[in-house]
Amino acid sequence: MDITAGMVKELREKSGAGIMECRNALSACECNMEKALELLKQKGLAKAEKRAQRATAAGLVETYVHTAGRIGAMIEVNCETDFVARTEQFKELAHCLAMQVAAMSPVCISQEDAPEGQAVTDDSCLLLQPYIKDQTKLIKDVVAETIARTGENIRIRRFVRYELGN
Repeated sequence: MDITAGMVKELREKSGAGIMECRNALSACECNMEKALELLKQKGLAKAEKRAQRATAAGLVETYVHTAGRIGAMIEVNCETDFVARTEQFKELAHCLAMQVAAMSPVCISQEDAPEGQAVTDDSCLLLQPYIKDQTKLIKDVVAETIARTGENIRIRRFVRYELGN
């Protein structure tokens, strides 16, 4: 089966990968869209692991205040360059992470960042929580997907959650 431009475009929209990466994935998976998407996700996670040691000096601070105004969250998300920090993908990630913090009230970013002497569960660590917009994914997976799409390391540096009366 021949790989059409429409197939490449569809895979690119779903994965955020480059044109040649999508074409190569479709070729390797014999034009099976689901298998190609899974292959690109695996490659994206491998890229995210390679980038994990890169410095993240740029980024942005995002806020989210729940509709009733009783709960709010502020989060700092870092990336390597200000160019990526200005992209819609990065801004959307930061906004969704702030919303996650407001909704799920995590205690720490990861188990390594947990306050000393305090026992934490997976649900109290932001990166290990199920994503509120898609319960089949963890927050660390959502961040890894964005790393694959942007081509830069992304790190959640800190967050704070406010609740009226607490």
